[in-house]
Amino acid sequence: MTRSDAPRPIRRIERAAGAEIDATAWWARIPAVAAVLEHGLNLPAGVTFLVGENGSGKSTLIEALAGVHGLNAEGGSRGAMHATRVTESPLAEALQVVRTPGRRVNSYFLRAETMHGLYTYLENLPCSPDADLHDRSHGEGFLTLLERKFRGYGFYLMDEPEAPLSFTSTLRLVAQLDKLRLAGAQVVVATHSPLLTALPGATIMELGEHGIRRTTWDELELTNRWRLFLAEPAAYLRHML
Repeated sequence: MTRSDAPRPIRRIERAAGAEIDATAWWARIPAVAAVLEHGLNLPAGVTFLVGENGSGKSTLIEALAGVHGLNAEGGSRGAMHATRVTESPLAEALQVVRTPGRRVNSYFLRAETMHGLYTYLENLPCSPDADLHDRSHGEGFLTLLERKFRGYGFYLMDEPEAPLSFTSTLRLVAQLDKLRLAGAQVVVATHSPLLTALPGATIMELGEHGIRRTTWDELELTNRWRLFLAEPAAYLRHML
């Protein structure tokens, strides 16, 4: 078995037995979240992108995946002990994961909006190898941490990683995601980036009023809108300005 053929660490997430849920809570009324609670969600091997408009539930699901897997919801590893203001939904408490048994996996969560807090936490650890992150630009620090923490077979999560990255840096991230896939890693990424989602062989899940559905890069609404805008930006902007 090659590393890329290794069994995926997480097979599925689903509602935990006996979990009590307030169906009127804001997070439970998100169609994508409701779909996971009702039907569960199979997580494929390799790289999976969660794509959708603001409010479609991408970050809510990513945070819940981190929480149910035992990762810090503000980013980091299972052992990361940092927190600011809790904004995550209690969805993680209502879910359980179906794992592939028998193999220890690396895990890490990078969340763009809480990177400053994570950098500070890492900087203050005794003999930290990551004390240089604040000395780098936002994007450089993000890619450096990715290269240090996302290594080999494992289960990795990212929330809008394109936020601090230039076009060229986003291409570097695409290359890194492909290396992780070849190493047998399972990666779930919430994103608004048509560049990231163009990664060959990736699974794309589109979140919206329909819940969650698999799609392709060519059929993705995000891709179509960027195509239209880049073809004739003035046509878009005259309706907005």
